[in-house]
Amino acid sequence: QVQLVESGGGLVQPGGSLRLSCAASGSITLDYYAVGWFRQAPGKEREGVLCFGRSHSHTYYTDSVKGRFTISRDNAENTVYLQMNSLQPEDTAVYYCAVGYRVYCSLDPPEYDYWGQGTQVTVSS
Repeated sequence: QVQLVESGGGLVQPGGSLRLSCAASGSITLDYYAVGWFRQAPGKEREGVLCFGRSHSHTYYTDSVKGRFTISRDNAENTVYLQMNSLQPEDTAVYYCAVGYRVYCSLDPPEYDYWGQGTQVTVSS
């Protein structure tokens, strides 16, 4: 059984930074999976934020986070991180990590097999 647990969310002022973590446990080695970060704001559909493919072969970003968000992986800890800088109120959402057993990643939620429970990020002064 695969479990993904996100952490690191919270309240931050505009222009601030947060680092989210996604720890994987169970029968999964993250390096063999494509990993994505998604977010869902109230009343909106879940959207892909960024992802990377198996063994960090490539990375995709949605336009609104380019230059501000980065994704990284610690294979020893079986954990993926989302570093978010220059946060803006429109970044407020519940953030989810997801994994899919595929080489190439996608920003399309149905392409993923396992999801975490989400962590709230609120950007407000």
